[in-house]
Parts: sequence; C-alpha cells; structure tokens
Amino acid sequence: MTERNMGVLAEATETALIVPVPAAEAVVGPYRAILDDSAPLGVPAHVTVLSPFLPPERVTEQVLGDLRACLTAVPSFGCVFARVAWFGTQVVWLAPEPDAPFRALTGSVWHRFPECPPYGGAYPDAIPHLTVGTAHRAEPAAMRRAAVEVRARLPIRALVDRVRLIAGTGAPGSWGTVAEFALPSA
Repeated sequence: MTERNMGVLAEATETALIVPVPAAEAVVGPYRAILDDSAPLGVPAHVTVLSPFLPPERVTEQVLGDLRACLTAVPSFGCVFARVAWFGTQVVWLAPEPDAPFRALTGSVWHRFPECPPYGGAYPDAIPHLTVGTAHRAEPAAMRRAAVEVRARLPIRALVDRVRLIAGTGAPGSWGTVAEFALPSA
C-alpha cells in the first residue's frame, strides 16, 4: 500500500468495494453531481460490490491479499446499461446486463468476509445497479427528469476489468482509492 493510500485509510471512517464505470460518467456524471449522495463525496459512477466493507482500521495487507485472491474467481466481462429502473420512488438507477458477474463478485467477497453483508444486510437481494439519483438529495420531479434524459442517451457499454477498494468520510471530496484489483482476463 502506498503512503497516499494509507493516508486515505487513516482519515476514513468507512470503506466500500466498487466497480468503477468510467464509460458512464459522460452520461450520468452531471445528474449524479446533483442527485446522488455519493458523487459529492468523490465516489465515481459505479456498481457497488460490497458496502459497507470493513472498518478502515481493519484493512491490512492481509485483507488486501484476501481480496485479491477472492476477486480472481470472476474474470473481466463486458456489460451494457440499457435500462433505467427505480427502487420505489426513492432511487433512480441503471441496470447492468448481465448482472450475474456483479452478483458473483459480491458473493465471492461476502463469502470471504461474512461479517460484511451487502448494504449491512438491509436488503434480502442486493440488486446490482448504478445509482443516478436518490430522494435524499433531489425532488421527485428532478429525478423523473433525469431518468428521461439519461434514458435517451442509453445504452452505455462498459468493460468491467477491476474492483476498487475506496474509503472516506461524510465530508465532500473525502473518498479516495485505497487499492485496485484487476480481474483476470476472460
């Protein structure tokens, strides 16, 4: 781990594992900046693998090695975000197809770290998704408008070839990369 990455952990209060989706930034970035809780914190467009992950003080070289080992179970893959969906009226998101490899990534890490269930165990089925906006940050009309405008710019094609361990606090711009794990070639 580099000094910079250790610094990110030292200041952090929480960690998460994500699949960054840079191909989506041009389409969803402007909406996420206004509508998504995580964007102002410095979290890029992504599909969550596991959040929350371990407390920052528990992330060691051994944990990084364990993550590297369990993530090699899923080879890199392509996906398409072609559909806008909703969790009730609270969250507007993009659905990745296929979603099975994302589920496999989550399952592999959760199997190795059973004390870290997806979303703290709040949902019986952790549905892979890329959040565009949440009701915590936006009025329903703004979210509906974003959904229509984003839908018009789909599909987004992405190569998923890495998982990123990130850490931060609730402060704007506080989240950064601790480690990045390349997925094996398909």
